[in-house]
Amino acid sequence: MAKEKADTKNEEEGAADAAATATEAPAAAPAAGGQQVQQTLIVDDSNVSAGYANFCRVSSTPEELILDLGLNPNPYATGEVTVPVGQRIIMNHFTAKRLLSALSMALQRHEQAFGVLETDVRRRVKRG
Repeated sequence: MAKEKADTKNEEEGAADAAATATEAPAAAPAAGGQQVQQTLIVDDSNVSAGYANFCRVSSTPEELILDLGLNPNPYATGEVTVPVGQRIIMNHFTAKRLLSALSMALQRHEQAFGVLETDVRRRVKRG
């Protein structure tokens, strides 16, 4: 299980922008006669439903990668904690690899601007 927490909405938007940029780039496709035809994707987000997750479980089959996203209301609790999954995203491995690249670029830009993100909460907490 992997647990990640987005610190601000801007990070989420930046990652989404990076993913959109990766998918909006014109793609060359061979046409009849050997000529290249450009495809331009237009993203319609007028009906998008935004959500927040501080929990992610990744699993896969030979054909698909599955992301279960949820909200852990008490991430520092001990004992058994039930995390309700709010979204399940299923994609093929090619799309997952493009998403990995887009998220990596977005996180690199964020860290260059704001510093390294420490994912181990024990190293982030300053005890006084």
